[in-house]
Amino acid sequence: MSGTKVTYAAAGVDINRQDEALERIKPLVKATRTPGVRSDIGLFGGLFSAQFPETRPILVSSMDGVGTKMKVARLADTWDTVGADLVNHCVNDILVQGARPLFFLDYVAAQRLEPAVIEQIVKGMAGACRATGCALLGGEMAEMPGVYAEGEVDVAGTIVGVVDEDLLLPRTDAMAAGDVLIALPSSGLHTNGYSLARKVCFELEGLKVGDPLPGTGQTVGEALLAVHKSYLEPVLPLVRARRLVAMAHITGGGLTDNLPRVLPGHLDAAIDTGSWTIPPLFQFLMAKAGLPLADARRSFNLGVGMVLIVSAGEVPEVLAELTAAGEAPWILGEMVKGEGVVRYR
Repeated sequence: MSGTKVTYAAAGVDINRQDEALERIKPLVKATRTPGVRSDIGLFGGLFSAQFPETRPILVSSMDGVGTKMKVARLADTWDTVGADLVNHCVNDILVQGARPLFFLDYVAAQRLEPAVIEQIVKGMAGACRATGCALLGGEMAEMPGVYAEGEVDVAGTIVGVVDEDLLLPRTDAMAAGDVLIALPSSGLHTNGYSLARKVCFELEGLKVGDPLPGTGQTVGEALLAVHKSYLEPVLPLVRARRLVAMAHITGGGLTDNLPRVLPGHLDAAIDTGSWTIPPLFQFLMAKAGLPLADARRSFNLGVGMVLIVSAGEVPEVLAELTAAGEAPWILGEMVKGEGVVRYR
C-alpha cells in the first residue's frame, strides 16, 4: 500500500553479499598483477600501460562466455573450472590473430550472488590469467532477481591483447594450395555444445553428474567440466618465429564454420576425416542423440581444438616444436583450390 517502505535487500538485491564477494576475490585478482597494471581493484576503470615492446603494436580484443556449461557447474557444485574456461577461450580467440594477452575483464551475474561461488569462479579465472601472463584488471558483479531464474549464474569476459603488425594473422596473401592443416586436440567439449550435451546426458539418458560416462573413464561431471584448453604456450613461439600463415580456434560451429573465417575466397580446407578418431565423449553424445554427422561437425569440436595452417616446408619443424612442447599434433588435411569452405574427404 502507499507509504510502505521497501529496502533494496527486501527487493532481492543485497549489497552486503556483493561486498563480501569483493573482499574474497581481492587477493585472487592481486595475484594476477603484471608489470603493465597501473591500478588496484575498486576504481571505476582499470589502468594498463600502453607502452609495448612490439615495434608496431596492434591491439586485439575479444569477448565470450561459457554458455550453459554454467548449469553443469551448478549440478556438480564445481565453479573454478568455468572461470578458467572463460579466460582460456578468450586467450585462444586472440591467439589466432597472433596476439599475446595483456588483460582480462569479467562480468558475473546471478539471480542471487553467492560469495563462495563467486570466489571459486574468480579463482579459476585468476589461475588461468596467471598461467597465460594476463592481468585480471577488473570486472563487474550483478545481482538481478527477475532477470535470472533462481540459482542461475552467468559469466562473460573481455580480453585485450597485442600483436606486432608484422606478425598479425591470418596472412591470407601468403596462403596457397598445398599448405598443410595441423590439428591440436581439444580437452573435451571446451565451451560449446552444452545445451545438446545436457539434454542427452541428463534428460535422454537420465544420468547424474557423479555417474560414469560410458567409454570415457570419467564421470559425467568430469567429462563435461573438463577445462577449455589454452594453446598459448605451445603456439605463440610459432607465431613469433613466423612459421604460421593462419590459425582457427574451433568453437561453436565446429570445423565447418570456424575454418572459413580465416580462409581466402579462392581456397578450401580439405579435411582428411580418417586422420583422427573422434573421442568417446563425442561418439557417445552423437549416438545417443541420433545426431547426423553433418550436424555433429557444426555442434561440437569433435576432438579438434585448434587448427594451424602452415606451408608444406614448415611442417616437420612445426610438428617437432609442438611435440616438444607437450602437444599431440597431427596432419588434418591441406589447402586446395576452391571457394573458401571446408571439404570433408
